[in-house]
Amino acid sequence: MLSNLCRHIIDSCPLFEQHCQLCGQRATRHGLCPPCRQQLPWRQGHRCPLCQAPAASAQAPCGDCQGKHPAFAHLYSAYDYDYPLEGLIRRCKYAPAPALQGVLASLMPQALQHAHSDLPDLVIPVPLAAARLHERGFNLPDALARALADTMRVRFDDQLCWRKRNTVQQAKLNRRERLKNVRDAFGVKRRCDGLHIAIVDDVASTGATLHSLAKTLRKSGAKQVDAWVLARAIARQA
Repeated sequence: MLSNLCRHIIDSCPLFEQHCQLCGQRATRHGLCPPCRQQLPWRQGHRCPLCQAPAASAQAPCGDCQGKHPAFAHLYSAYDYDYPLEGLIRRCKYAPAPALQGVLASLMPQALQHAHSDLPDLVIPVPLAAARLHERGFNLPDALARALADTMRVRFDDQLCWRKRNTVQQAKLNRRERLKNVRDAFGVKRRCDGLHIAIVDDVASTGATLHSLAKTLRKSGAKQVDAWVLARAIARQA
């Protein structure tokens, strides 16, 4: 309730007006001006019902999911990882940009429009390794998860899981290498018996990171794990 009140005050007060984070020209109170919001790459086309990879049909799992069923029940995304959102995420991910973090976090609840799932008991971000968190100074999935938990009015927890090691950046690897890279990369601090958990990341490419974390949570007793991302990569990985 308090956060909703704060958003209303910001939206109503001209003192909070700023220039659009995308075009940098038009003034807006929402981070992105209406014309730039219309350019965002909403998810289109048939998608795998499990991992949302581009597929010939939305009725049957893609070949990757048929070969290795993901540990998460479903993956939900609001957008495709494409222009111009791709550039915004990259800018925010690798350099401190509090205003841009807020813009991306405000977009995250749009994923709810595509979900056909019961509300989770708990929302958690995909954690960064300590060394990488120290290097960046922030974890973008944390901001996205907080926004999603606030919208759904469910519990948020950024302390439940941790990353055991500083893995190689997934962007440099193909699908098989990604799965190997994040295998047993996460730890859970307590049992999750019977919980329905939503894990949140900024971008899903092959889903390897989300699969690894979901697998660890299910081993700790989670009844169901869903994956929520701001954007889903549309280019298939080898």
